[in-house]
Amino acid sequence: MHKTTRDRYRLRDARRGTEFPPRKSCYSRYKYLILFSVITIITTSIVVPVVFVKVIRKAWTANQAEKDLSAWTHSFNITTDWDKSWPETGITRDYIFTITEHDVYIGPDGVVKQKAMLVNGKSISSELVIQPRTGPVIHADWGDRIQVTVVNQLQANGTSLHWHGFRQLNNNVNDGASGVTECPIPPGGNKTYHFQATQYGTSWYHSHISSQYANGIVGAIHIDGPASAPYDIDLGVFPISDWYYSPADILLSRVMDPVNPFVAGLPGAPPPSDNIIFNGTNVNPYDPESSGGKYARVTFTPGKKHRLRLINTSADNTFTISIVNHDMTIIATDFVPVKPHPVKSVYLTVGQRVDVVIDANQEVATYWLNATFSATQACGSSINPHPAAIVQYEGVPWWKPDQVGEPPAESYCEDDVGPVPVVQRALAPGTLFSFTGGENTLDVSLAVNSTVSKVFWAVNNQSINVEWDSPTLGKVLDGETLPAEENAIEIPGRSQWSVWLVQNLAPIPHPVHLHGHDFQILARSPAPANPLSPDSRPTLFDPATDSFRLFPSQNPSPIRRDTTVLPGFGWLVIAFQVDNPGVWLFHCHIAWHASQGLSVQFLEGLGGVNGTAGSYLPGGAGAVGSQESLDGEFGGNCPAWREYDASGLNPWPKLDSGI
Repeated sequence: MHKTTRDRYRLRDARRGTEFPPRKSCYSRYKYLILFSVITIITTSIVVPVVFVKVIRKAWTANQAEKDLSAWTHSFNITTDWDKSWPETGITRDYIFTITEHDVYIGPDGVVKQKAMLVNGKSISSELVIQPRTGPVIHADWGDRIQVTVVNQLQANGTSLHWHGFRQLNNNVNDGASGVTECPIPPGGNKTYHFQATQYGTSWYHSHISSQYANGIVGAIHIDGPASAPYDIDLGVFPISDWYYSPADILLSRVMDPVNPFVAGLPGAPPPSDNIIFNGTNVNPYDPESSGGKYARVTFTPGKKHRLRLINTSADNTFTISIVNHDMTIIATDFVPVKPHPVKSVYLTVGQRVDVVIDANQEVATYWLNATFSATQACGSSINPHPAAIVQYEGVPWWKPDQVGEPPAESYCEDDVGPVPVVQRALAPGTLFSFTGGENTLDVSLAVNSTVSKVFWAVNNQSINVEWDSPTLGKVLDGETLPAEENAIEIPGRSQWSVWLVQNLAPIPHPVHLHGHDFQILARSPAPANPLSPDSRPTLFDPATDSFRLFPSQNPSPIRRDTTVLPGFGWLVIAFQVDNPGVWLFHCHIAWHASQGLSVQFLEGLGGVNGTAGSYLPGGAGAVGSQESLDGEFGGNCPAWREYDASGLNPWPKLDSGI
């Protein structure tokens, strides 16, 4: 239930750190002000009070500009560890998302997309479009509860929605991963997701079934909370995404075809995107001067500092974001607040979010906001070679910027691990004392299965393959034994740290994402300058020379986030705390690679990987969701999906990993 307007303003005042005084009558509260005003009007000219009001307003505005945004309420601020505590606002934000299917869809760039699947009839957009806070943007405050009813009006496809980066503490059943925590929502069906914004910052949601979200089922999430640096204007979320004119399943079938790859001689090579969409729009890449599309615009107020919430919602493409003649200060990486970290540009891999503050201190004009691809050609490419949006200062007419600007530094497909979290977490003493990888090693490789003539990505020689009609969480609750092809790895215990070495035996870098947690990036190998060269070879983790790099003496303040880059032909060591029971995916976020099987499932604190009974769950089934949510999924949505799947009406059998 939403609060009254008065309560909302009282909540706003609480965020500013003010207390609520006892309510008084208007006269008793303002009698001295009224008396002073009457005397002033009688004894002075009209000019004096007008000047007085202007002076007061100017002083108040200056005070707001200098306000410390690290405070939220009297009990919560930027130093609060949101793994341990968060506000309880008593507010629920309700949304209804209807997923629809559109053939021969005129896209935001004016070009026909053969198949689009949209949320509430819109491709991804943000508060910056003409209709603020409409369409697929979820907007809430830290501590709010969020309730989203998803109505599936697709012609023949199931669907689900995953809330990227949300911890979902003791709420695994609402994570939204088909075949893992739920069955797909059948056509004509609906499901209501319930979760709380225990974190704050910027994120997104997307369908989590095969490569479906590449058809357009994505949206942005904006959770207001404290900030580690001051700013004057929050411009809101700014999603940036690759865009394909062909249907995702058609593209995927060719990616998985060893005989007819997009790049001759390279089975599994992805297609170039047709365009890059900024905040829901861009010009036609084939005819930029046509009237079909338009550049996205970001408006700066001269002399003000602006917060811009960058999100890479792509299926495959990664890029470096820069604004001509403007520097940026990073204040958050994914959902993790960081100490102000000045940069010239920001690299964004798939699934990552970076919140930046930009000072509008340049000449009042228009400037290009550029998305630049890596010259290595290992982490995405597009038919649009120089995608861009436009930054426009208030007070100037709109025109295309004159200055192209200097290209940003080459990323080598590597994200920045320099930002330091405001809230730092220390691994338990001795956790890394003898770490060598061993059983906690995940080897990533590309393989061609000649039996079925398909290209797969494997982890420890096994590509994940989940069952839509029998999700992993349901099997665990029922005490069933899990098939080997589900790539389930049991992590017993609680409150300890789990450390993993991920070794990439292929030249392609992978944006790896962990559900249910963020993780510390303890160390990684350097990104290769030319991973696709025939002479390139894997750099293997060597315990004798690399283990020391994991210790706090070498990396005292490791960055935390929920998505990072596994270097091509390289290695990555991450650590997360075992404190959230459930079945959590750890997968590559390139849509094609996830469909090709590049994933494992961590069974955390469940004791269910070998068929032990659900009673082993701490606190019973409530440790992975409320009884209402569990009953709704396994007593309602799953039976509905099985009925649809057995009806003969489903023309699309599962041909990939399912995730």
